[in-house]
Amino acid sequence: MITDPTLIRIGEAVRLSHNGEREAARVLFAGIWDEIGGERGDPLHRCTLAHAMADVQDDVRQELIWDQRALAAADLLTDTRVAQAGVALPVAGLYPSLHLNLSECHRKLGDLTRAREHLHQAQDTIDTLGDDEYGRLIRAGLEQVAERLR
Repeated sequence: MITDPTLIRIGEAVRLSHNGEREAARVLFAGIWDEIGGERGDPLHRCTLAHAMADVQDDVRQELIWDQRALAAADLLTDTRVAQAGVALPVAGLYPSLHLNLSECHRKLGDLTRAREHLHQAQDTIDTLGDDEYGRLIRAGLEQVAERLR
């Protein structure tokens, strides 16, 4: 169970976005981003927030920037830090989704080479996920992007 107060607030913004309140989610994400110190903040907070903020962008270039921030922050994470926050996934479990999103951004921008690179990285790390709802969601996303890239 997630116990980190900042992650809980990020989750509230995610719920806003899932309820169709994208602008309200963007505003809340931006406020939290400033509070955590932006690029200097805790990598777990940066990764989680940036990964979610990317999903509420209307411009694919902005989406890509946020997805790149998420990946850069993930590279600084440890399993110990993730577990301290109550996150069930190990750090390795974050990469399939991060690379999936980057692949889709590059595909939308017409950079098929980079899209395929990130797709392959996502495929190479997918075994870190279980056969649960989340794992099946990411696997389905990988299949969709792979089909679009054919």
